[in-house]
Amino acid sequence: MFLLFEEAGKFMAGRVLSEAESSAQVELDSGKRVKVKAANILLRFEKPSPAQLLASAQAISQSIELELAWEFSPDEEFGFAELAREYFSSSASKEATLEQQAGTLLRLFEAPHYFRRAGKGRFRKAPAEIIAQALAAIEKKKQIALQTEQWVKELSQGICPPPVREQLYKILFKPDKNAPEYKAVVEASRATHLGVLELLVKAGAIDSPYQFHWRRFLLENFPKGTGFAKLEAPPIRDELPLSTARAFSIDDSATTEIDDALSVQGLGSGTVRLGIHIAAPGLAIVPGSAIDLIGRARLSTVYMPGYKVTMLPDEVVQSYTLQEGRDCPAVSLYLTLDEATLEIKASETKLERVHIGANLRHDQLDTVVTEEWLEDPAFSHRMDPQPLQHKRPQLSFLYRLAKHLKAARELVRGKPETFNRPDYNFRLVGNDGAEPQGHEQVSISVRQRGAPLDLIVSEAMILANSTWGNWLAELGVPAIYRSQASLLPGVKVRMGSKALPHAGIGVKSYAWSSSPLRRYTDLVNQWQIIACARHGKTAALAAPFKPKDADLFSIISSFDAAYSAYNAYQGAMERFWTLKYLQQNNITEITATVFKENMVRSDDLPLVLPVVGAQGLPRGARLRVKLGAIDEVTLDVGGSVLARLDSVPAAEGAVDAAAGDEEDDESAAAGPIAIAIAVDLRENDSEAASPGSDNPAP
Repeated sequence: MFLLFEEAGKFMAGRVLSEAESSAQVELDSGKRVKVKAANILLRFEKPSPAQLLASAQAISQSIELELAWEFSPDEEFGFAELAREYFSSSASKEATLEQQAGTLLRLFEAPHYFRRAGKGRFRKAPAEIIAQALAAIEKKKQIALQTEQWVKELSQGICPPPVREQLYKILFKPDKNAPEYKAVVEASRATHLGVLELLVKAGAIDSPYQFHWRRFLLENFPKGTGFAKLEAPPIRDELPLSTARAFSIDDSATTEIDDALSVQGLGSGTVRLGIHIAAPGLAIVPGSAIDLIGRARLSTVYMPGYKVTMLPDEVVQSYTLQEGRDCPAVSLYLTLDEATLEIKASETKLERVHIGANLRHDQLDTVVTEEWLEDPAFSHRMDPQPLQHKRPQLSFLYRLAKHLKAARELVRGKPETFNRPDYNFRLVGNDGAEPQGHEQVSISVRQRGAPLDLIVSEAMILANSTWGNWLAELGVPAIYRSQASLLPGVKVRMGSKALPHAGIGVKSYAWSSSPLRRYTDLVNQWQIIACARHGKTAALAAPFKPKDADLFSIISSFDAAYSAYNAYQGAMERFWTLKYLQQNNITEITATVFKENMVRSDDLPLVLPVVGAQGLPRGARLRVKLGAIDEVTLDVGGSVLARLDSVPAAEGAVDAAAGDEEDDESAAAGPIAIAIAVDLRENDSEAASPGSDNPAP
């Protein structure tokens, strides 16, 4: 005796070994023995053999026309044997053959769009409209499969179909794995044994390497675009007193979000009053308002060579920026210092209007405001700018103070800060702030970190951020802090709501507060500082964010992720334009310094790359390197050693200085996709190394 039965959606047949009321023991042709429930047994037969029955049934099933079978089937529920009799037998009393019954069973089972399953071997015909829809879907699926097959063929031949090109960025970075375009790329990649990116590059899918990086960034961070809804900047309702100070800012020429300025009063009197004035959007923008929601969604301005995506709309920024010639609302920190010893005697925070006398620019004045110019009153350049002369005493005092503050921080740090790498400024010639196209002529210049103007601003901002951080903690008002437990390798800077020491800077606590127009954390902290300035010891009750506020933790988490992504993109674009610079200037050889194994850093450009032949050389070894092929899509370039330029290893101090940058350099030299994720996430020892710059340090 043989049985035909269903097991887990499959039909099998075998010889009965034993049978009980509720089940049977069956041996398959393979020799495997299975226990079959009685309810799953569909046919019993003596002959033919199970294999012959299944083979015949399969052949017969393919001969059954589904449309005709559907016509023959009754409207009520029926069994497969009933339909087999109606379909195959010429007489209503004559049964269909065993093979015909089995063939009908297989055909009904594989056509759920015509026949719905109603139980073991039982079916019900589907309504005509459902069949029409199902057939249309099947035909559509068939056409999609044919189209996908054609796309695979084209991609394999180095041709990119337009639909694939249109979906390029989604396919690569946010794929819908059910989409035919994605499936075509995957299949073509398998067929050609090429990586997906390599396949698409060879197929000409990427017209512009720059647009490739830019559109990827937009897809991941600004899927709805970078434009703003039309919004008006709310006015500041407070009646703010006008300060007696006359302040000036120090930024790059491209800076439009001017959110910090300085003032010095009382020079020559023995007691100096230093003013650190921060733009005050927090006096007008209310938490939860439309403008606040924009800032919270973006969290920071995004910087890249030649372009930026601002956190707030330009019309809003211009309402609160510290523009030259205006009396600007500001949150001012005043510090009273002994002019001789530079000891800080007192501090005070005021909400006021401050007259901005000048917007000084780094790039225009760094060659003038030198250490010699600041420290020697008798020294002058041939063509000193006259408007700068009356600020010389103030700048000289600020420079002396900056060096004093830096030395005090280094004492806490336990070692000096090392500015062993310069900052590089990128300028796209003729771009004027418009969105780059990727083919502009690029100019790269150097600004050594720690230059006088740079040091003046960075130390002032560190002083403000640490002073306000300590003050907020004393009043029990929560804020967003940055902390670092120690300078040991691997101990990173973290963000949190507790006032903890920052070992890298050498301060008791550090709360970013000096850039509220371009960092959302600073705007949040400004709201808290304003509450402290207005309410003093009861500020914790009035501040927008209370202790253990879940909203504050959410902001910290979101900002950390967004800021890392923005910095990564900035680093990737700096690498892109560096590679462009090499191409545009026909640079095929560079001098570089080994920092680990076969990795080197260019001495004159912001470029890190792997070099063949550098294996085994000590860190600090200087080399002449021949550059290999440049890939603008993967941001990849390699090199090989031409010659060693030094005969002895670098000095121990230089090696130690380089060691701290090792992790940063490795990420900067990563491959295409890794670069866009992990490049240039530097935590500088001085986090405010360039707070007045339009490209602030992380």
